[in-house]
This record gives sequence, structure tokens and C-alpha cells, in this order.
Amino acid sequence: MLKDQAIVVHAAKDLRSETRDLVPLVAGEVRLEMAWGGICGSDLHFYRHGGTGVAKLRQPMVLGHELSGRVCETGQDIRGFAVGDAVVVHPARVCGQCHGCLSGREQLCEDVRFLGSAARMPHCDGGFRRFLTVEATQLRRVPEGLPLDIAALTEPLAVALHAIARAGDVAGRAVLVMGAGPIGALLVAALRLKGAARIVAADISDFPLALARRVGADETWNMTRTAPEDMFDIVFEATGVADGLSAAMQRARRGGVVAKVGIFAPGLVPAPLSLVVGREIDFKGCWRFGSEFDEALEMLAEHSAQFGNLVTHRFSVDDYRCAFETASDRTRAMKVLLDLAVANKGLEVRADTSSSRWGEKPTWRLLPCGACPAGNFRLTLTFGPS
Repeated sequence: MLKDQAIVVHAAKDLRSETRDLVPLVAGEVRLEMAWGGICGSDLHFYRHGGTGVAKLRQPMVLGHELSGRVCETGQDIRGFAVGDAVVVHPARVCGQCHGCLSGREQLCEDVRFLGSAARMPHCDGGFRRFLTVEATQLRRVPEGLPLDIAALTEPLAVALHAIARAGDVAGRAVLVMGAGPIGALLVAALRLKGAARIVAADISDFPLALARRVGADETWNMTRTAPEDMFDIVFEATGVADGLSAAMQRARRGGVVAKVGIFAPGLVPAPLSLVVGREIDFKGCWRFGSEFDEALEMLAEHSAQFGNLVTHRFSVDDYRCAFETASDRTRAMKVLLDLAVANKGLEVRADTSSSRWGEKPTWRLLPCGACPAGNFRLTLTFGPS
């Protein structure tokens, strides 16, 4: 009998690989054999702090909501999917009855079940596992030619696209992205494709800024060394740091937009609200995504090589501890993927070494990890002339 193997967080710094029994499918459900999972900032918060925002761990929970895989079993009354189909997973299962759902804003569902979330009891287990059971309505078929590892970026790209939709038309606008982590870098790439005239990425670390430039930033600012006083039509605050909100409002010009993407820790956050009034700044909160999930999948299919530049590390699921430690280090990691398909493979390296439009080529170096005692290795990505 097949068994499931899952990556389960029990408390801060307590991450385990556990064997679980498979439960029979019911009508409307599909079982997937998982392929790839992206480690999200929320996964890191659960791993490092035992919670994210107001969601605190109260029981063990399987992590992971950035997912791709293949259908391996279908329940009754399933149409549109067959065994072997490559799919990505929409991580939200909404109620369809609350005000948010009925008003066409399902991301605001009051009774949502979101994979890898501790917002409710019992917690909703995620997809860092060998087999995942979901409702067929949560699946999207992967377009032909899109690799399953890059397809796992659909969920975080949807977050970026929803933030852009909230900010309004970006074509021809001057845009500042504060925070060049995975969501910030995806914002940069999507803004480039949507016609923004000037894109500036700001961060306090050179490594993410180099990747932001590679995927479309016209300028990058390391805020520890330079802080120009330029003003912008639209500012995306993607740091999640309290001081970032004040800085974002100060950079928005009169009649501009501040889109808040990064999630703050619980509590009050100071902000210069007089600027919001005096400059008539539109402040937009951005929460997850709605129909942008499908848009993200299409965008990845059309520009897979460009978005693939953001994947800096790929680890076997057996090396999950090393993967989480690496993903926690912003000086050398952007998007870290777990290969969930087969255990005991060791570290697998796949890189697109084609030249970028900036005349640079990525180079992978395999070095001792140093993050775990298992003798694993880490990848370091550098750029140089092609």
C-alpha cells in the first residue's frame, strides 16, 4: 500500500519528514503525485518563528502552497482531468457564500481553506508531500512546454499580478518596488511585461537587486548606500518591515498610489498619514489573488525563461532542512524549490545558461552547504559577461 511522505512543521525550528496513510478519494477529489514546491516567505516564518502574522501554529502542519504535480488518481464525477495530466494547484478553497465571494473578490473569502495555513483550526495541511488530495476545481492544466518547476511559480506570480491590478494601469508609469525578495522580483518582471516606463527596485542586499535587474529593473538602489529622493507614480511596498510603509508614502508623488504587499507583524504600524491627505495618495491593500492565478500561469508559459532566472536553488525533498536554511539567507537565495517527486536523489541542478538582455550569463558554483550536518551542498549563482 502506498504511503504519503510529508514535510511537517511542529514548532519554530522543528521541521520533520513524516509518513502518513493515504485516505480514499471522495467524489470531486483528485490525487496528485507532487513534482515541485516553492518555499514561500510564509513557510519560512512558520519554520523560523512558529507562525506568520496573526496565524500561529497550534498543531503540526504540512507546509507548502506553491505547487505543481501530475494527476495520479481521480474520484467520481471528475471531468476535464485524467491520470498523467500536469497541473498546478490553486491553494485556496473558498466558501462561495460570503460577502467576499458573492462580490467577486474570492481572495477575501471569510471561510477560506488555504493550503499550508494555520489561520483556522484544524490547520490546513499544505503540499510539501509525495501525494496531495484536492478538489478538482483547484487544478489548472499546465500549458504544453512549460516545465513543472517553473509552473510552481504560478502562485507567487499571481500575488504580484494582483498587487499590480490593485495599483491600476502601470503602462508608461514610473514605479518603485521596495523589497526585492521573491514577490518584489516577480513584481519587477511583471511590470516590465506590462509596459511600465521606469522600474526601480530597492533593497538592502546586493544579491536580490542583481536578480531584479536581470528580470527587468531599470535601476536598483541599495538603500544602505544610496537613497535618491525621486518620486514615483506607483510604489509597491513589499518588504513587510514597519519602516517601509513610511518610506513608501514619502516616495509617492501627488496623486500617486502606494500598494501594500508585504505582510506586517501583528500590532500598530506608524505611518505619515498627513501625506496621504495632502498628496491625495491612494493606499491599496493587496491580499493574495483572485483571477490573477490563471493570468500568472499564462504569463509563465509565454516567458518561462525570464521567470526561471529567479530560481536560484533546487533541492531534493530529502534535503528539506538545508533547503529551508538556504531560503532563509537573502544574500545568496531568491526562489528555492523542493523536488517532491522522488526521494533520495540528492541535490539536482538545472540552470538556464542563456544570455540575458543585459549581456550576462548565470554561472552555478557547487559549494559545501554549511547549513546542515548532512554533508549536502549549496548552489551559488553569479553573473558575468557572456
